[in-house]
Amino acid sequence: MRFAHVFTPGALEPRLVAAVDDDAVDVEALFDGAPRVLEDLIAGGDELLARVRRAVDAHRGPRRPLAGLTFAPAVLTPPVILAIGLNYAAHSSELGLKTDSTPTVFVLWPNSLDAHGGTTSWPRSLSESVDYEAELGVVIGTPAKDVSADDALSHVWGYTVVNDITARDIQYSEAQWSRCKSFDGFTPVGPFVVTADEVPDPQSLHIWTRLDGHLLQDGSTAQMVRPVSTLISHLSRSVTLLPGTLISTGSPGGAGYSRDPQVFLRDRSTVTVGVDGIGELTTHCRILD
Repeated sequence: MRFAHVFTPGALEPRLVAAVDDDAVDVEALFDGAPRVLEDLIAGGDELLARVRRAVDAHRGPRRPLAGLTFAPAVLTPPVILAIGLNYAAHSSELGLKTDSTPTVFVLWPNSLDAHGGTTSWPRSLSESVDYEAELGVVIGTPAKDVSADDALSHVWGYTVVNDITARDIQYSEAQWSRCKSFDGFTPVGPFVVTADEVPDPQSLHIWTRLDGHLLQDGSTAQMVRPVSTLISHLSRSVTLLPGTLISTGSPGGAGYSRDPQVFLRDRSTVTVGVDGIGELTTHCRILD
């Protein structure tokens, strides 16, 4: 199934919907005790998800077209956002950075979360070298501690699309990467979270970026240096990955920083990142003088 957070007409808070064809089914209206947000659905485990599936299949709950609805971030309050750097050899090479023997891990700040169709803005005085990065996002469903790579995917609740927007000039001027990737709105996520059963192999997905209509990234998750299962296993050795944790798994080659001439997000640019079977995530850009 595919889930999203949307603002229905007149609503002040986002609501969880199931996406069925081109319609949004209001999950909270399906039955008494139905989850209001994705984090509630994840916390309810397999039993609650199965109950939601049955209710949707029985055509319960109000429906409205997805078109015209305003999206909220596909995950609203993850316990943590963990990002993996340099996980595609082509991307590491083009940035002039070495892929280490262990994954490069950093944390993204919660204020950076944004939604499909949103507008991300930043001051020109802070950076004029803002780049895109299409990434596969992984949402943890059950606590994972010291899990093996063979068992790791059983802890995944679902998958989403992430644009890991990056201020490259700041990235290359600071030892830590969190700030350069955590401006307000620098982590658009969505539009949907797709349940893990609909993604039997997270290492066989086409992943791409289009900037103002031009295809700039065109790769496959098969090109990851370390697959999703290995990343989850590695992270779980030092920390319990809690339900709702979002892991952004790295970006393929084709970043704007490495192009000649360089290509960065401009004022009024529109950037769309996508992953096959999960969706396309669009962000509008404004640079503030």
